[in-house]
Amino acid sequence: MALPPPITITASALERIRHLLDSRGTPSAGVRIGVRTKGCSGLAYTLEFADALDPLDERVNCEDVTVLIDPKALLFVVGTQMDYAEEDMQSGFVFRNPNEKGRCGCGESFHV
Repeated sequence: MALPPPITITASALERIRHLLDSRGTPSAGVRIGVRTKGCSGLAYTLEFADALDPLDERVNCEDVTVLIDPKALLFVVGTQMDYAEEDMQSGFVFRNPNEKGRCGCGESFHV
């Protein structure tokens, strides 16, 4: 029995990742999700191009896109849904994480 992927990726996030990878102009192994210390709640999500696969990364293949999860971030993102939202004043990736215990007032950081 296969385990579910550590994160799910919505169709709009998948479309945006494809666009970013296609417009980069340099071959990429995919995108890498991580977390770093930031803000008043402690952690913030990071997203960057992955030039190479790291054998320790958790790999999520979604159609033709590879999303890598930094091993240090894996415990913080299990069960998360990655979405992409465009609103009147802002657009960007949205992470809906059921493990979050709180967020700072500005939305920059979270804690589990």
